[in-house]
Formats: sequence, structure tokens, C-alpha cells
Amino acid sequence: MHASYAMPRHWLFKSEPGVYSIHDLARDGRTGWNGVRNYQVRNFLRDEIRPKDRVLFYHSSSEPPGVAGLAVVASSGTPDLSAQDPASEHYDEKATKEEPRWYQVDLAFEETFARLVPLRELATTPGLEQMLVHRKSRLSIQPVTPEEFRIVVALGRRKDR
Repeated sequence: MHASYAMPRHWLFKSEPGVYSIHDLARDGRTGWNGVRNYQVRNFLRDEIRPKDRVLFYHSSSEPPGVAGLAVVASSGTPDLSAQDPASEHYDEKATKEEPRWYQVDLAFEETFARLVPLRELATTPGLEQMLVHRKSRLSIQPVTPEEFRIVVALGRRKDR
């Protein structure tokens, strides 16, 4: 099946809330997701993540870490120009216009959850035992199954916990 006709996929994007939070995305409406410097994640951004894919927005390096809301991918992968800017903290001297090396997508705000869904709850909720966030915790972007996405969204929208 041609990628442009594929069903939207589901992802978990991690961000430290002190750097960029779901509240920042709500305020901005849309942002470029740049500065990723991991080749596996670069490949997701360049080759797999597509507009309309759904995103669990995860706050990492916080106490507790967890899923804070939803976003939607608003653009296909494009070269991350911060890699070519010597003034950027994400500069990579090997990135060029001809060989950009690094990619980014745009994310658009969708929803802030009624409550944060903490990592420890993700680990103990039936149906979420196999989420990559438990095993490949260093990856800043990870695929999520449609069922995992549905369960996490239901947990985030519950106000009783």
C-alpha cells in the first residue's frame, strides 16, 4: 500500500516539560519537532511518520514521567535545518543541504488530558505491558499500537484517579 493512503499510525513523542510541554504546544498550536539526534528516530521522522498520525505526548525527565495529552502530525518529514545552523545547540557539522542527515515533522496540538497517565500506571495496565516505553525508554519517538493508543487515551480522559 502506498504510504500516502495508509491508515494513520500512532506514536509516543517524548519531551522534557521544562524544555517543551503539552501546555507549550497548546499555547503555540503547532511546532516543529526538531533536534532529534538518534538514527532510529531519524528514520521514523524521515520514512514512517506521516501527516494525520496520532501522537501520545509524553513528559519525560519529570516526576512522575507520563503521557500528558495528544497531538497530531501536521507535516511530512523535512530536513531539520537546526542541524545546519552553527548557532543552534543542535548543530551537526556533517549535515549539509545536499545530505541533511536529520529530519523533523510538525506537530499540532490536539488535547491536554484531564490527568497525567504516569509511566508506572502504563506498566501495570492490562494491554500496555508490551509498550516500547517500558523497554526502549531512551527512544524519544516510539511506535504505539492502535490498541495501546486507545487504552492510554481512555486513561488520560478519566478524571477519577
